[in-house]
Amino acid sequence: MSNDFDLIIEPGKGIKQYWADLWRYRELFYFLAWRDILVRYKQTVIGVAWSVIRPVLTMAVFSVIFGRLAKFPSDGVPYPVLVFAAMLPWQLFSNSLSESSNSLIASRNMITKIYFPRLIVPSSSVIVCLVDFLISMAILGVLMIWYHFVPGWRIFLLPFFLFLALTTAMGVGLWISALNVKYRDFRYIIPFVVQFGLYISPVGFSSAVVPEKWRLLYSINPMVGVIDGFRWSIIGGNSQIYLPGFFISVGLTLVIFLLGLSYFRKTERTFADVI
Repeated sequence: MSNDFDLIIEPGKGIKQYWADLWRYRELFYFLAWRDILVRYKQTVIGVAWSVIRPVLTMAVFSVIFGRLAKFPSDGVPYPVLVFAAMLPWQLFSNSLSESSNSLIASRNMITKIYFPRLIVPSSSVIVCLVDFLISMAILGVLMIWYHFVPGWRIFLLPFFLFLALTTAMGVGLWISALNVKYRDFRYIIPFVVQFGLYISPVGFSSAVVPEKWRLLYSINPMVGVIDGFRWSIIGGNSQIYLPGFFISVGLTLVIFLLGLSYFRKTERTFADVI
């Protein structure tokens, strides 16, 4: 009599069981995050250098175009500080979106062999983007010292706006990463979306320059509220948050995240078959 048997590992059914699975596989999350950080930074120069060069060059270009040539207002602060305060959330969002959207395809070998909550893959890819964020924060600190600029008490509210930026990036990233498994063309769309989003978001200029009658419509872009929040907390002073638009941005961020998470959960059972 044969004692052979098949062991079938299935995902936990129900949302509570799914979150329990995420907790049980937390070490896999740490491993994937640490692997991505090592691949990007260990024994490389360009990995760290690019995290510094790219935002600095972008800041310099925007400062010249919008600050020197277009003469846009700077809320009473040095224009490079105004731009770099907005570069922080935008860089975090764009990098997180790019990394998370391609993360499932990059991990196809693991996904097709074992079960684990697939949500771990795009989530862990965001951690390396947080490292870039911390590097950029250090650059902003140097800029503030150079311009003798001291932030006020609002800086303590920065973690809240950081959470909003991550939520926005994760919501869109979950959606795109799931779609990218089935429709590989999405990997070509992401660079265009990121580049286009940079110019329609208030990175190189203050959102206060947008005419009042268009500000609510402009706030449909959820990154508008996030960027305004970063500037408000870092710059302080005359910097203000347009509250109606901010609430719209926050609401859209939550909707995008919940819909992205829902779509990801509905489609992740098919990832191993399609990928």
